[in-house]
Amino acid sequence: MTELEEIYNNYFKDVYLFIYSISKDKHIAEDLTSETFLKAIKSIDSFKGNCDIKVWLFQIAKNSYYSYVRKNKNLADLDLIPEQKDDIDIEKSVCSSEESMKIHETLHKLSEPYKEVFSLRVFGELSFKQIGNLFGKTNNWACVTFHRAKNKIREEMRNNW
Repeated sequence: MTELEEIYNNYFKDVYLFIYSISKDKHIAEDLTSETFLKAIKSIDSFKGNCDIKVWLFQIAKNSYYSYVRKNKNLADLDLIPEQKDDIDIEKSVCSSEESMKIHETLHKLSEPYKEVFSLRVFGELSFKQIGNLFGKTNNWACVTFHRAKNKIREEMRNNW
């Protein structure tokens, strides 16, 4: 197995879930995951190794998604999804498919950067340092933003589920 195949096999699911968590569309997630890996293959020589390969792939995925949204503004209405349940440990609730869907729905309503930071932390399993690097911010900024996002989700869940 080549190194590129190994990267693809190791990170395909993570990239797909990350894009799905911000797009809420299976087809968009599939298309953009493929596009992410094509872009990564074409620019693998530019990967300097300053960050984890997963962080680099998520950055490509994020940029691909934002490009897609810009090109398809009239098709993408990112604030149309419902809400969530009561005082539950959000990270653990993601394991339950029903709770996970509710959290995804609430997450989809969050504004940026909360939505993306939460997704990177919970679904992408990135450290606060990695998230901070992705945004060009500190790991403290990532930690605070994540906790604010989590509190917003909890509040939405308490109020509407």
